Amino acid sequence: MKRLLQTTIFFILCGIVPALAQENTPKEPPVFLEEISSAIGPSATENIVNSEQIFCYQITNKPENYTGYTLDGMAIVGFCGVINNELKDVIKSELFMNPNNILFDVSEECVIRPKIMLRFVRGVDFTDVLISSPCHALAIFYGGKINTFNAKPAAPIIDALVDPFIKGKVDFASPALFNQLLPIGIAQTEEQKKLLNKKNEPIRNWVKEQQQDDQQNKKSGWNNLNLKI
Repeated sequence: MKRLLQTTIFFILCGIVPALAQENTPKEPPVFLEEISSAIGPSATENIVNSEQIFCYQITNKPENYTGYTLDGMAIVGFCGVINNELKDVIKSELFMNPNNILFDVSEECVIRPKIMLRFVRGVDFTDVLISSPCHALAIFYGGKINTFNAKPAAPIIDALVDPFIKGKVDFASPALFNQLLPIGIAQTEEQKKLLNKKNEPIRNWVKEQQQDDQQNKKSGWNNLNLKI
């Protein structure tokens, strides 16, 4: 069964939905594991169950003196894509609804090493799920709290997810820099690429040009309106 799921995940990542995966879909919809939902709370659970988008980030433990972008205290190494609906269903059913894939009240003598973070977004709210390997575990972040679960039985599934995502990751930059509403963090237009290159220039040049732009913006547009506040 685990081998079948690995193959299914591979096909989905390649943009193919295998008929075999559809035939093995249970007639009754799976239920979110009570042990997880009780620990993380209803809001965090709702974000995972009814997520509108899932974003994938490659992350590592934050090195000392690290000054780059972070996510829940982890260093963001790259952006590894937006999860499609087929793969989203597999992730939810296997990692959050399959009691055979999570060991409750069983600890492992291994060091959790983060590989990817999946951000489950619903509206303006989100729940972050850190997936670690080879010490297979799920760490769920929400509202400043962290809950960790032993996912050793799901090791083949986790590896089938993590390895291709890491290979396909691209460098990450701040979405705010690109005025992006979605937390993608990669340059998608030539204008954004030029902006990213400008940011990577020596810091003095960047600050100087930003100050000049700010002065120009103050002379016209919304910055020149008297709102009488």
